Amino acid sequence: MKRRERWINAGVQVAWTWLQRAGEIVPGTRAADGFGTLGAGSAIGFPMATLMGARSIHVGERTLIGRQVTLSVGYGPDDPGVPERGLVIGDRCVVGARTSLTAHESIVVGDDVWFGQDVFVSDASHGYQELEAPIGLQLGEHQPVSIGAGSWIGHGAIILPGTTIGENVVVAAGSVVRGVVEDRAVVGGAPARVLRRFEPMVGWVTPGGDVRPVLPPLAVRYPESVGT
Repeated sequence: MKRRERWINAGVQVAWTWLQRAGEIVPGTRAADGFGTLGAGSAIGFPMATLMGARSIHVGERTLIGRQVTLSVGYGPDDPGVPERGLVIGDRCVVGARTSLTAHESIVVGDDVWFGQDVFVSDASHGYQELEAPIGLQLGEHQPVSIGAGSWIGHGAIILPGTTIGENVVVAAGSVVRGVVEDRAVVGGAPARVLRRFEPMVGWVTPGGDVRPVLPPLAVRYPESVGT
């Protein structure tokens, strides 16, 4: 590579890094003022893929949302029917790059939920039962989605309308989830099924009877990391 090209490349890298930092949406920025809530210590990476219905989006404190993420409420920028709290994300969450959270009535994400990259969550889909109308014009019913506190949603997972995920649930990468997932379960597959569940006094048990023990609390295993 020629020296001039090296300097141009270096300049682009520096400029892009500066833009990413300068373009972050954090409390106090003009963009943050458009949200229903953007809690202290939270940040949304730049650039975003899509931001729509920001006034109906509420983000808790110390939540990190990656770049190229879609956060949307409603069917368009001028949708008069958007709910007041269409998309609610709790405290200390992590939303991976290119994730899409598209709400029309209600998506609620509890505290301490972590998403991998490329996750898709929606509370509405498309119908198909009208024979003549294009599928894209057949809007499905709204079915609220809830993801319980402390859960982990793996890379590329899809959470379909009407899903309720309990607390401290693991959703394996690439899974397609619909329905109710109980607290403290590990699910995976398309469609997702229970791979392990916590049974008191026993441990984490598979349908075939394999048992993994419950580990000591993090404060016991890693005392130096607690509170940092």
